[in-house]
Amino acid sequence: MNSKDKDEVIRSVPQTGFFGHPRGLFTLFFTEFWERFSYYGMRAILIFYMYYEVTQGGLGLDRTTANSIMAIYGSLVYMSGIIGGWIADRLLGTARTVFYGGILIMFGHIILSFPGSATALFVSMAFIIIGTGLLKPNVSSVVGDLYSDNDIRRDSGFSIYYMGINLGGFLAPLIVGTIGQTYNFHLGFGIAAVGMFLGLIVYLVTRKKNLGLAGQHVPNPLAKEDRFKVFGSIGLGVVIIVILGSIGIVTGYLTIDRFILLVSILGIIIPAAFFIFMYRSPKTNSDERSRLLAYIPLFIAAMMFWAIQEQGSNILATYANDRTQLEFAGIKLQSSWFQSLNPLFIVFLAPVFAWIWVRLGDRQPSTPKKFSLGLLFAGLSFIVMIFPAYLNGAESLANPLWLVLSFFLVVLGELCLSPVGMSATTKLAPAAFSAQTMSLWFLTNASAQAINAQVVKLYTEKTEILYFGVIGGISIVLGVILFLVSPIIQRQMKGVR
Repeated sequence: MNSKDKDEVIRSVPQTGFFGHPRGLFTLFFTEFWERFSYYGMRAILIFYMYYEVTQGGLGLDRTTANSIMAIYGSLVYMSGIIGGWIADRLLGTARTVFYGGILIMFGHIILSFPGSATALFVSMAFIIIGTGLLKPNVSSVVGDLYSDNDIRRDSGFSIYYMGINLGGFLAPLIVGTIGQTYNFHLGFGIAAVGMFLGLIVYLVTRKKNLGLAGQHVPNPLAKEDRFKVFGSIGLGVVIIVILGSIGIVTGYLTIDRFILLVSILGIIIPAAFFIFMYRSPKTNSDERSRLLAYIPLFIAAMMFWAIQEQGSNILATYANDRTQLEFAGIKLQSSWFQSLNPLFIVFLAPVFAWIWVRLGDRQPSTPKKFSLGLLFAGLSFIVMIFPAYLNGAESLANPLWLVLSFFLVVLGELCLSPVGMSATTKLAPAAFSAQTMSLWFLTNASAQAINAQVVKLYTEKTEILYFGVIGGISIVLGVILFLVSPIIQRQMKGVR
């Protein structure tokens, strides 16, 4: 989007009306609130649904396999953002793509709400994966459209938007988790579907008045004469994948383990190809190429962070269920409730961080230094998980406060890295690839979880101390290195702070 188009979008959006921010932030705040309610509600009980015995209402999968599937599912959810970014950049614009994504997510949760086999689970996953790929990167990109590039409210706005995400994420495990674990998993999944429906209603009712032209622009439209060729190639590719997948399943060659390994490999190849394609594109100028190079160490840092943070939904979730005392202060805890800790801390701390960045103004740490702080806190969140087994042995149940402390530390890192990373992505993105570069940001999460699908296989009660210690230590070392080279990265960002 050129500066003239950007100015036109800014003028079309009411610039006040939501805590001193553009009114469109209200629409995106509550759309993401309900979308995240549906997603995190489903995720809070999904791992238990997969490995609980059939007599307990689950599918009876092996726990290690369930953890790997959970990681691959998360990876594919974020990897599909490539599709959503391409559709927004070339065909529909971000605003319409968000709406269609929400519809697919809702249908995915509806499928899960009915009793079924593992096949029904995988079908519902496919709907949610594609739908989230359409919605997630593009709604964040629309947030960026609300602000001019030099608006000092920008990081603060992303922090407030991030708080909306986590309000939904906080309530979902308490409501969906309690109903799913106490009454019926499928009833819990049905409530998640209702959440996405409410998000779609908010978006439809308020977007015209609040968003103006934000998200309507198609930055790199596909020429009409090229559409037949492109759609034909895509259709042919889908047919080939379906045929090969069907043959693999029928012959028994395409097992769950081999599919997980394939996605793990793609988690590395796809972002590398993405960087190369944008860097070599004639639509990317010299300053934009420099910014892409600066983005690479930030990408790697974010991968390391998410590799730890996302284990809250598999390794730490199973830890909560199998290794933690679930009676505390006379209260019977549900293991799914621990999934509310991360968003709960963010709800309280996001306004504090937003205030700090605005208060510091030009004196705030640079983006690379904020990332290094994120890695430091993430590493510490795993280091503290060494102590329960070290002090009392892996056979005894751990005090739940250890998990509380771990989630608290990783949230401090998340608030240093995640909203700042989204904001930096919108500023560092080449103009011709604005939505697709936001998809690249979400690939940090996809790649992390793709790698996690292999890493989580190493966790057992016997390897607990080594597992948490090595991963936490690697994160801290990378954080120190990033801090030391941050001035070099900052220069490559060509004026973007």
